[in-house]
Amino acid sequence: MDISSVIAAAQAHVTRQFELHASPVLVYHNIAHTQQVVQAAEQIAAYYRLSQQDLLCVVTAAWFHDVGYLLGERQHHEAAGAEAAKAFMLSQGLPEGTADAVAGCILATRLPQQPNNLMEQIVCDADLFHLGSKEFSKRNKLMRTEAELAYGSHIQGIDWTKSTIQLLENHHYHTAYCQTLLKQQKEENLEKLRSKLEARQSEALLELEKQEAKAAKEKKDELKAERKKEEKAKEAGEKRPDRGIETMFRTTSTNHIRLSSMADSKANIMISVNAIIISVLLSVLLRKLEDYPNFILPSIIFLTTSVTTIVFSVLATRPNVTSGRFTETDIRNKSANLLFFGNFHDMSYDEYEKGMNVIMEKGEYLYSNMIHDIYNLGVVLGRKYHLLRLAYNTFMFGIVASVLAFVIAAVFFPVKG
Repeated sequence: MDISSVIAAAQAHVTRQFELHASPVLVYHNIAHTQQVVQAAEQIAAYYRLSQQDLLCVVTAAWFHDVGYLLGERQHHEAAGAEAAKAFMLSQGLPEGTADAVAGCILATRLPQQPNNLMEQIVCDADLFHLGSKEFSKRNKLMRTEAELAYGSHIQGIDWTKSTIQLLENHHYHTAYCQTLLKQQKEENLEKLRSKLEARQSEALLELEKQEAKAAKEKKDELKAERKKEEKAKEAGEKRPDRGIETMFRTTSTNHIRLSSMADSKANIMISVNAIIISVLLSVLLRKLEDYPNFILPSIIFLTTSVTTIVFSVLATRPNVTSGRFTETDIRNKSANLLFFGNFHDMSYDEYEKGMNVIMEKGEYLYSNMIHDIYNLGVVLGRKYHLLRLAYNTFMFGIVASVLAFVIAAVFFPVKG
């Protein structure tokens, strides 16, 4: 059996398939990517000096591993590619065992990768060879573009960066050759992503502060405009208290909701930042504590700061829903606030409609409900910002204490070589 002729036939067949099924969506999973994977597979296989039979399986699997995308099987492209490769091998008169081995190599590339032998390990490492190369940034941008085209929606840069960091942290090369060759560059690529994520989160925090300043200015302008209207009405001898009251309720409710949204955004930022810090601390620093025992206490302070900050931030955003029911007695006593979902979500529509009709018939009851609603919003806001302040204070003082602890440990308690 001449393996070179079979590999050449596989190359010609796959190239022809990409030409026949050319798609503007496949900006990453295209013939260029396939050629790169084949080149990487041949490079790794040469190091291990595979037999002719094994080399045929590895290279053929590399050529067919993304053919499933051409068949419209994005979610299960590995299975589709494996079937196509197996059919091709059988058409070349090769044994079914060889065809099954090629299919197994392609199926092993499904994430999370779980190769069972050296051939499958080589194909898996070749498929993600770019994670440890200088081409990673360029290939990652193409992958994001393809995902946006395939699903027809924009992917936020910060979300894509988080998912890519998770991919690199969970991934590991299977062959000793790739572990040695690509480890350093992969770690550099991961560190660049983490730095980019921190920068984008800082930009998001700055943008949030700008929005707060803009909201404060808008509130000030609204109050100023309302005062002017009242002055004009007064000068013209007009008395329109109902309109002024409605404006007051609308403005106050809008400001409360806006402040609540800002508080949730601040809490989410603190949760994300500290989650990254904990991830880095657990994955990098804790491995070194055995060699540097003087850093144990500073690390504990650092970890405690981040965990405490996350707890306060989560408490600030944790929802609280009430029983969701009211009675006719509550309506008569004007003690039920029907404008808040927590007081009626467990009621039937007829009961709720009846209660709302009572409110609309009595103006003083309507104002009472609106006042009650605004008061409850204010109470919730007070709790949110109190917990958020505790989170920020914990983070600020904890970071300072951690840095000082690390400096003291390094200067006064150095590890003796």
